[in-house]
Parts: sequence; C-alpha cells; structure tokens
Amino acid sequence: MLFSNAPRRLAAVLLSGLALATVPAVAQAHILQGQAGGFLHGFEHPLSGVDHMLAMFCVGLWGAQMGGRAVWSLPIAFPLIMVAGGMMGIAGVPLPAVESGIALSIIVLGASIALLWRPPEWLALAVIGIFAIFHGYAHGAELPNATDPADYAIGFVVATGLIHIAGVAVGLLFQRVRAGELSRALGGLIGLGGLYFLVS
Repeated sequence: MLFSNAPRRLAAVLLSGLALATVPAVAQAHILQGQAGGFLHGFEHPLSGVDHMLAMFCVGLWGAQMGGRAVWSLPIAFPLIMVAGGMMGIAGVPLPAVESGIALSIIVLGASIALLWRPPEWLALAVIGIFAIFHGYAHGAELPNATDPADYAIGFVVATGLIHIAGVAVGLLFQRVRAGELSRALGGLIGLGGLYFLVS
C-alpha cells in the first residue's frame, strides 16, 4: 500500500519540476537580450515545431512505458546525442533527408508505443540515437546569425529535456489507466501525425 501511489507521486514531482524549470526561461525571454539570445533562440527552437515536440515527447512516453532504466536512460541519451547532430548542422556537414528523418522518428516512436514494443535497452537507445542526430542537425543548421553556438546548444538541450520530462510524466500517469491503453492510443495518434509530416 505504501508504494501504490508511487507512479502518481513521481509524475506530480516531474510536472512540478517542469513548471518550475520554465519560469526562469519565461522571465529571461522578457528581460535578457544580446548574449542571452543564443540560449533563448535554442530554447525556443524545439518548442516552435510540432514535429520536434511530438518526437521528443514520445521519447519520454516510450521510456515510461518500457519502465526500468529506460525511464531515465532514453530521455538522457536523446539530448546528449542530439548535441552531436547539432554540431554537424552548425558545421555544415551534409546530412540528407533531414525532414524525412524527423517525420520517420515520429512514426517509429509512436508505433513503438502503440504496439507496446519493449526491445532491449541498447536497441531502444540505438533507435532514439539515430533520430536524435536528425533532430539535432535541424536545430544546428537553423542556428541564427550572430548567435553563440554553445549557448544555443544548451538552450535546445534544456528545452528537449523538459519535453522529455512531460512525456515521462504523462506516461507514468497513463500507465495506471486501463493497463496503459491510453498510452498506446496516444502513441498511435502521434504516429499518424508523423505520417502527415512525412507526406506534407
């Protein structure tokens, strides 16, 4: 009985952390200019595209659905690998079909959730790692002029982490409803959204 509400409490803590973490960023957006522009531009970039948000949300949702170490290993690995993709984009290293890769990430991650796919952790990390390169590359390639690349990268990593936290929180809450059917339904809807991005 002591641990029966543990997922709900963890989700509440994660949601509270998300709310607290966004307060300073919102305040800075109204106050800071100049050097802060790199961080703010980077922070805003993942939040400005629905395709990025859906994929990053799925990483957290899938981790929560898989359970165990995946709850934290997937959301930590994605932004770290994304930085490598971001550096590739900033450096102008060619990477074909970036937008298609991003759309495919939504389809694959959404389908993985909908189909309740629980691969070995190393395979799940490999899957999200490939997609993280595409997402990071898109962020880096769209680096605004006169923006500090390091601050920009920190900004998009922080925003990505917050989206992952939201996905984990929703996943932990939904896992307690009808044996996780809500998570699977949400994954299916997100996967369909990925199809829209792929063909549009």
